[in-house]
Amino acid sequence: MSNSSGATSGTSNVQQRRRVVGVPKTCWCGASLVALISKSVANPYRRYYRCGYAASLKLIDDNHNFKWVDEALLDEIERLAVRTAVLEQTVSQITTEIMDHQKMVFERMQMNLEKEIFESVEEELLETKSSLKKIMIVVIVGCMIMIGLSKVIA
Repeated sequence: MSNSSGATSGTSNVQQRRRVVGVPKTCWCGASLVALISKSVANPYRRYYRCGYAASLKLIDDNHNFKWVDEALLDEIERLAVRTAVLEQTVSQITTEIMDHQKMVFERMQMNLEKEIFESVEEELLETKSSLKKIMIVVIVGCMIMIGLSKVIA
């Protein structure tokens, strides 16, 4: 009996040859993968992932998934490092956008506050001018009364 799985279509051969990145979950044939320990002289006690179907039939040199655990974990670490870098870049971009938005809001609030202060100062200045005019009128009328009384007495 042959060590092949019986897959004969061209599309399944393409699936068989693709490289699995990271920790494999299932084989191209649909069988789940199992973690096993090597008993070979070249790799004693080295852990590996193997297609459950191929492992149960003890197939050798077939196209079913096989990957050393250490290599799979290294792939996962490299993949996660790339994803982390992308996430860091995204967070940095979002943070920059938030900071720009907050700066714009702060500047708008500062302009509104300055406008309110300016208007308040203008109001107080107008009130003070009005009060000053009234006081000046009272002073002038008082002076005229005093001058009038001084001429009447003299």
